[in-house]
Amino acid sequence: MTKGYHAVGRAFGRHVLIIEDEALISIEIEALLTDQGFESFDWATTPRQALHCAKGHRPDLITADLRIVDGTGLEAVDAILAEMGDIPVVFVTANSDLLGGQSVFPVVSKPIMPAQLAAACQRVCQQAGA
Repeated sequence: MTKGYHAVGRAFGRHVLIIEDEALISIEIEALLTDQGFESFDWATTPRQALHCAKGHRPDLITADLRIVDGTGLEAVDAILAEMGDIPVVFVTANSDLLGGQSVFPVVSKPIMPAQLAAACQRVCQQAGA
């Protein structure tokens, strides 16, 4: 496994791709989403890793920070959706101003409020029928 890439569980249950370059925040998101019934997780710190993870195990949900190593979470999400079609997305960031109000996806601010993250993830998954 390379630095910044983490896979937990495979092939069973609902799967999340966490695009985040801060390990502690990734662990926090994973714990919060485990409480919401998600069962397996991939973690990527770069757009390239994120696309690789998504191709290896199609996520039922993507959470993405905006500022990540070697690019942005927005670039990562755009590449994944262009290649794989619609997947529910929630941005989790302290830099929501970088979106300029242009995101069609929910944005959860850091520090993360567990109820806000849970509600946003539930909403996008229900909208997608996931």
